[in-house]
Amino acid sequence: MTSILFECHHLYYLPNFLPIIEEFQQRSGYFLSASIPHIINDLERRHLCEAVESVGIEFIDGDNEATRQAELRSRKFDVVIVGIPGMLEKVVSDNTVAVMVYHGIGLKESYYRDNSPRINIRTVESQERYDELTRRGETNLVLTGYTKIDPLASTDSQKNSQFLETLNLSPERPTLLYAPTFYPSSVEQVLPKLLGLAQEVNVIIKLHGFSWSKRRYRYHSEQAKQISGEGIYLVTREDYNIVPYYSVSDMLLSDISSTLFEYLALDRPIIQTTFYKPRFKHRILKSRLRKRLDLARTEKINFTQHLNHPEELEAVVSETVKNPDSMSEARKKAAERYLYRTDGKASARLVNAIEEHVGGGER
Repeated sequence: MTSILFECHHLYYLPNFLPIIEEFQQRSGYFLSASIPHIINDLERRHLCEAVESVGIEFIDGDNEATRQAELRSRKFDVVIVGIPGMLEKVVSDNTVAVMVYHGIGLKESYYRDNSPRINIRTVESQERYDELTRRGETNLVLTGYTKIDPLASTDSQKNSQFLETLNLSPERPTLLYAPTFYPSSVEQVLPKLLGLAQEVNVIIKLHGFSWSKRRYRYHSEQAKQISGEGIYLVTREDYNIVPYYSVSDMLLSDISSTLFEYLALDRPIIQTTFYKPRFKHRILKSRLRKRLDLARTEKINFTQHLNHPEELEAVVSETVKNPDSMSEARKKAAERYLYRTDGKASARLVNAIEEHVGGGER
């Protein structure tokens, strides 16, 4: 029996792992476990425990972080899968195959910095990123596509309508999904404008996990709670998975989030804000903010409808509803460029690579 650990540093990493978990479960000979560091708050850790146990995965914990790490090391997992390198070296044994399925594919430079020589396999979601990581000296790469979007390869319109009804939203109206990042974010400017928009379309707000858990960004969720109500559904803190909300929405509104790229799998309209409110130090020292962002990748985005000012939101959404296919060709080309394949088999390609690595004894 091959033992697999999903070391999940945040609850919002789990959607990347769920299709992989399902793929392992469809094959024989695997025992799956999950864990989360104690540095994460108790509520988020409890939500992760509930989420993984609901899909039949063992949850491993400890009285404190030291005992948790000791337990994980003692288990000597054959494979450990992570979303960032984090404390990887503290939980793997010498013979563990370490796999990184990076937690985001957005516009932040950290994508290229987060790595470790201890990682044996790093999944990559596009040929372009594969080539860039290779240029930077990475040799542990496997081109798989993006596991998180595997469920989007097939959607069911009837189930989508039923899901909208459970949210008290009308299946007869267009549905906008607003999914901003935590920083730099469009939240402060956009949220007040959603009340007017909700008179014409369904609005679903899916905030970043940090907008709930991090004190610095918690005002996002507090502000969103104030406007949720008729026509506006705020996805709850414990509802960590955005993928079902992709399926039921007709268009996406975001800023510099990975959602811009993930949503390409559906070939539906994407509206991108060009405004955000940086922190004071970044308004003074703009170069520091630029270093956080992948500006080269940002400049290549040509598949979104721009929202240049919050006051233009209703007009831009109205035009998008009338002409949903206006940028379809650009989106299709972008999906090929940024997502490799959207066939729902990225997880299968990854598990195949893991099996080949383990079977070949390359540890």
